[in-house]
Amino acid sequence: MQFDYLVNYLFPMGRTSDAKERLMQAALDLLQAENYGGVTVDDICRRADVRKGSFYYYFPGKAELTVAAIELSWERDWKPGFDARFSPLVEPLARLQSYLASVVAQQAEMAATHGKVLGCPLASVGCEISTSEAEVSAAIRGVFTRKRRYFESAIRDAAAAGEIEPCDPAGKALALQGLIDGLVTHARIMNDITLLQTLPTLGMDLLRPRPVMAVAAGA
Repeated sequence: MQFDYLVNYLFPMGRTSDAKERLMQAALDLLQAENYGGVTVDDICRRADVRKGSFYYYFPGKAELTVAAIELSWERDWKPGFDARFSPLVEPLARLQSYLASVVAQQAEMAATHGKVLGCPLASVGCEISTSEAEVSAAIRGVFTRKRRYFESAIRDAAAAGEIEPCDPAGKALALQGLIDGLVTHARIMNDITLLQTLPTLGMDLLRPRPVMAVAAGA
């Protein structure tokens, strides 16, 4: 009985057993709106409504929590979205057009909610800690690599279908990712969501789609 009391005192579990998930979600929310260095363990615990003892019961520190939160978000949110948008059942160029439009729409929605352009939280954190926090940096690079593979697959399929000119799919996917991340980051720096309006057009220009009539004729 005394042992149980001591465990509960040292490692309070928050209101419910979902304390770990609340901590990860709080980290994601704060990192999206703020910056990695400015977010503290106390901030995360406050946002999650979880006692600090619970934090250290689940995670050794902020870096480990951030890695877990990134992986949670990928499996729960990002991957299902990519799988649906980049389904082989969707025409190759339509996959990419849909994704580019979704980036603009998502950023506009977040800007309207928060009163400022947030950009991509992973890109922001990745730039901030690129030479430190090795585990977090590796997790972010892993997500960027996974995203680029979806682009590469769609570009390869588009080239095979004659929708775009023959190209190096890996190189073209890297260029497209650079365009997206660059414009999104620039919009955050300038705090100007209108800078993203040209993203879908610029993305298609980079891919150099062939005229519809030429594709239909098998040119």
